[in-house]
Amino acid sequence: MLSIPLGILAFKYKQLGQMILGIVGMIQTIPSLAILVFMIPFFGIGNAPAIVALFLYSLLPIVRNTYVGLDEISPQLKESAQALGLPTMARLRLIELPLASRSILAGIKTSAIINIGTATLGALIGAGGYGQPILTGIRLDDISLILQGAIPAAVLALLVQGLFELAEKWIVPKGLQI
Repeated sequence: MLSIPLGILAFKYKQLGQMILGIVGMIQTIPSLAILVFMIPFFGIGNAPAIVALFLYSLLPIVRNTYVGLDEISPQLKESAQALGLPTMARLRLIELPLASRSILAGIKTSAIINIGTATLGALIGAGGYGQPILTGIRLDDISLILQGAIPAAVLALLVQGLFELAEKWIVPKGLQI
């Protein structure tokens, strides 16, 4: 995963961080259909351009939430960890990332749910999936065919939301859970 390390870099090196956040922010502003189409000259038609486009679309929520999660840690906690003599990487692994885990997990959850909806558009460039019956249903003006793609996609998004809620109880330290 590239997003969390990019978020850490953005936090640790503020000038580089502004560039990273700016680039992933610009990628996110490109409409999803456009980014899918932009990938065709590089990866052809099918799954590859859809996967790359979904990857690019997933960057912003995770990078930004990693940055924000690390930025919101109180300076006193950071100073305490430093006073204990923890090296920089140990502080990051043992103190900062666990404290930022709620925010990071929220970014991953947001990214996953956005990508489920965006993935249905992959059918427009030959990637198939739940988008295929939706597109065919639209062409044939067949509501039942549209629902054959739309309902499973919606159920999948709700299932992923629920799984992330459960994962939060397991991943986020007990003292940080709401």
